[in-house]
Amino acid sequence: MIAEADTLTVTRADYADADDAAAIVELLDRYARDPMGGATPLSQAVLDKVVPGLAAAGNAFSLIARIEGEPVGLANCFHGFSTFAGRPLVNIHDVVVDARFRGRGIGRALFAEIEAIAAARGACKVTLEVLSGNAPARALYASLGYGDYALDPETGVALFWQKRLDA
Repeated sequence: MIAEADTLTVTRADYADADDAAAIVELLDRYARDPMGGATPLSQAVLDKVVPGLAAAGNAFSLIARIEGEPVGLANCFHGFSTFAGRPLVNIHDVVVDARFRGRGIGRALFAEIEAIAAARGACKVTLEVLSGNAPARALYASLGYGDYALDPETGVALFWQKRLDA
Protein backbone atom coordinates (compact mmCIF):
# COMPACT_ATOMS: atom_id res chain seq x y z
CA MET A 1 0.00 0.00 0.00
CA ILE A 2 0.97 3.64 -0.28
CA ALA A 3 3.44 4.69 2.42
CA GLU A 4 1.94 7.09 4.93
CA ALA A 5 4.37 9.82 3.86
CA ASP A 6 3.26 9.55 0.22
CA THR A 7 0.28 11.51 -1.02
CA LEU A 8 -1.66 9.62 -3.69
CA THR A 9 -4.16 11.54 -5.78
CA VAL A 10 -6.40 10.27 -8.55
CA THR A 11 -7.83 12.96 -10.78
CA ARG A 12 -9.78 13.06 -13.99
CA ALA A 13 -7.47 14.17 -16.81
CA ASP A 14 -8.09 17.38 -18.67
CA TYR A 15 -7.15 16.55 -22.26
CA ALA A 16 -6.46 20.27 -22.92
CA ASP A 17 -3.96 20.50 -20.04
CA ALA A 18 -0.35 20.04 -21.18
CA ASP A 19 0.74 18.28 -17.96
CA ASP A 20 -2.16 15.83 -18.07
CA ALA A 21 -1.62 15.18 -21.78
CA ALA A 22 2.10 14.52 -21.19
CA ALA A 23 1.29 12.14 -18.31
CA ILE A 24 -1.17 10.17 -20.47
CA VAL A 25 1.34 9.81 -23.30
CA GLU A 26 4.22 8.90 -20.96
CA LEU A 27 2.27 6.30 -18.99
CA LEU A 28 0.65 4.78 -22.07
CA ASP A 29 4.05 4.37 -23.72
CA ARG A 30 5.41 2.73 -20.53
CA TYR A 31 2.48 0.31 -20.72
CA ALA A 32 3.18 -0.46 -24.38
CA ARG A 33 6.84 -1.19 -23.52
CA ASP A 34 5.84 -3.60 -20.73
CA PRO A 35 5.51 -7.29 -21.68
CA MET A 36 1.78 -7.13 -20.85
CA GLY A 37 1.41 -4.21 -23.26
CA GLY A 38 3.22 -5.90 -26.13
CA ALA A 39 6.81 -4.92 -25.21
CA THR A 40 6.99 -2.43 -28.09
CA PRO A 41 7.13 1.34 -27.73
CA LEU A 42 4.36 3.32 -29.37
CA SER A 43 5.35 5.25 -32.48
CA GLN A 44 5.59 9.01 -32.29
CA ALA A 45 2.68 9.20 -34.74
CA VAL A 46 0.47 7.22 -32.33
CA LEU A 47 1.67 9.19 -29.31
CA ASP A 48 0.81 12.42 -31.12
CA LYS A 49 -2.75 11.18 -31.82
CA VAL A 50 -3.68 9.63 -28.46
CA VAL A 51 -4.77 12.66 -26.43
CA PRO A 52 -6.50 14.50 -29.31
CA GLY A 53 -8.23 11.23 -30.20
CA LEU A 54 -9.45 10.68 -26.64
CA ALA A 55 -10.71 14.26 -26.50
CA ALA A 56 -12.50 13.91 -29.84
CA ALA A 57 -14.11 10.58 -28.93
CA GLY A 58 -16.67 12.32 -26.75
CA ASN A 59 -17.24 9.25 -24.57
CA ALA A 60 -13.72 8.89 -23.14
CA PHE A 61 -12.35 9.79 -19.76
CA SER A 62 -8.91 9.22 -18.30
CA LEU A 63 -7.78 9.10 -14.70
CA ILE A 64 -4.22 9.89 -13.64
CA ALA A 65 -2.81 8.65 -10.33
CA ARG A 66 0.02 10.71 -8.93
CA ILE A 67 2.27 10.31 -5.91
CA GLU A 68 3.67 13.61 -4.72
CA GLY A 69 2.72 15.00 -8.14
CA GLU A 70 4.54 12.33 -10.17
CA PRO A 71 2.31 10.42 -12.63
CA VAL A 72 2.37 6.75 -11.61
CA GLY A 73 -0.91 5.32 -12.90
CA LEU A 74 -3.43 5.77 -15.69
CA ALA A 75 -6.83 4.44 -16.66
CA ASN A 76 -8.40 5.19 -20.04
CA CYS A 77 -12.12 4.48 -20.03
CA PHE A 78 -15.11 4.81 -22.32
CA HIS A 79 -18.78 5.32 -21.56
CA GLY A 80 -20.97 2.82 -23.40
CA PHE A 81 -24.46 1.43 -23.21
CA SER A 82 -25.74 -2.03 -22.27
CA THR A 83 -28.60 -2.93 -24.58
CA PHE A 84 -29.56 -5.89 -22.38
CA ALA A 85 -29.78 -3.72 -19.25
CA GLY A 86 -30.93 -0.52 -20.96
CA ARG A 87 -28.37 1.42 -18.91
CA PRO A 88 -24.95 2.98 -19.30
CA LEU A 89 -21.75 1.03 -18.74
CA VAL A 90 -18.09 1.94 -18.42
CA ASN A 91 -15.36 0.03 -20.27
CA ILE A 92 -11.82 0.24 -18.97
CA HIS A 93 -9.59 0.17 -22.04
CA ASP A 94 -6.18 0.68 -20.41
CA VAL A 95 -4.92 0.34 -16.87
CA VAL A 96 -1.32 1.31 -16.26
CA VAL A 97 0.68 1.36 -13.05
CA ASP A 98 4.33 2.32 -13.38
CA ALA A 99 6.37 -0.82 -12.61
CA ARG A 100 8.31 1.06 -9.90
CA PHE A 101 5.07 1.65 -7.97
CA ARG A 102 3.19 -1.63 -8.35
CA GLY A 103 1.81 -3.34 -5.26
CA ARG A 104 1.18 -0.04 -3.47
CA GLY A 105 -2.59 0.29 -3.94
CA ILE A 106 -2.53 2.53 -7.02
CA GLY A 107 -4.60 0.13 -9.13
CA ARG A 108 -7.18 -0.13 -6.35
CA ALA A 109 -7.37 3.66 -6.11
CA LEU A 110 -7.90 3.96 -9.89
CA PHE A 111 -10.66 1.34 -9.79
CA ALA A 112 -12.37 3.04 -6.84
CA GLU A 113 -12.59 6.27 -8.84
CA ILE A 114 -13.72 4.47 -12.02
CA GLU A 115 -16.48 2.73 -10.09
CA ALA A 116 -17.55 6.00 -8.45
CA ILE A 117 -17.84 7.66 -11.88
CA ALA A 118 -19.76 4.64 -13.22
CA ALA A 119 -22.15 4.69 -10.26
CA ALA A 120 -22.74 8.44 -10.63
CA ARG A 121 -23.77 7.82 -14.25
CA GLY A 122 -26.14 5.02 -13.24
CA ALA A 123 -24.01 2.42 -15.01
CA CYS A 124 -25.03 -1.21 -14.70
CA LYS A 125 -21.48 -2.53 -14.94
CA VAL A 126 -17.81 -1.87 -15.55
CA THR A 127 -16.08 -4.02 -18.16
CA LEU A 128 -12.44 -4.65 -19.02
CA GLU A 129 -10.19 -6.98 -20.94
CA VAL A 130 -7.15 -8.71 -19.45
CA LEU A 131 -4.55 -11.05 -20.89
CA SER A 132 -4.89 -14.58 -19.53
CA GLY A 133 -1.16 -14.59 -18.70
CA ASN A 134 -1.29 -11.38 -16.66
CA ALA A 135 -1.62 -13.06 -13.27
CA PRO A 136 -1.00 -9.95 -11.11
CA ALA A 137 -3.69 -7.94 -12.93
CA ARG A 138 -6.12 -10.84 -12.90
CA ALA A 139 -5.58 -11.27 -9.15
CA LEU A 140 -6.24 -7.58 -8.53
CA TYR A 141 -9.37 -7.57 -10.69
CA ALA A 142 -10.72 -10.73 -9.07
CA SER A 143 -10.10 -9.28 -5.60
CA LEU A 144 -12.21 -6.30 -6.67
CA GLY A 145 -15.09 -8.53 -7.78
CA TYR A 146 -14.41 -8.75 -11.53
CA GLY A 147 -14.72 -12.06 -13.33
CA ASP A 148 -15.68 -13.84 -16.51
CA TYR A 149 -18.82 -12.69 -18.30
CA ALA A 150 -21.46 -15.28 -19.14
CA LEU A 151 -25.16 -14.99 -19.83
CA ASP A 152 -25.59 -18.67 -19.02
CA PRO A 153 -22.71 -20.86 -17.81
CA GLU A 154 -23.95 -23.60 -20.13
CA THR A 155 -23.16 -21.45 -23.18
CA GLY A 156 -19.69 -20.44 -21.97
CA VAL A 157 -17.94 -17.21 -21.15
CA ALA A 158 -17.57 -14.23 -23.46
CA LEU A 159 -14.34 -13.98 -25.42
CA PHE A 160 -12.73 -10.76 -26.58
CA TRP A 161 -11.96 -10.98 -30.32
CA GLN A 162 -10.54 -8.51 -32.79
CA LYS A 163 -9.98 -8.02 -36.48
CA ARG A 164 -7.32 -5.49 -37.41
CA LEU A 165 -8.24 -3.05 -40.15
CA ASP A 166 -5.46 -1.49 -42.19
CA ALA A 167 -5.75 2.24 -42.52
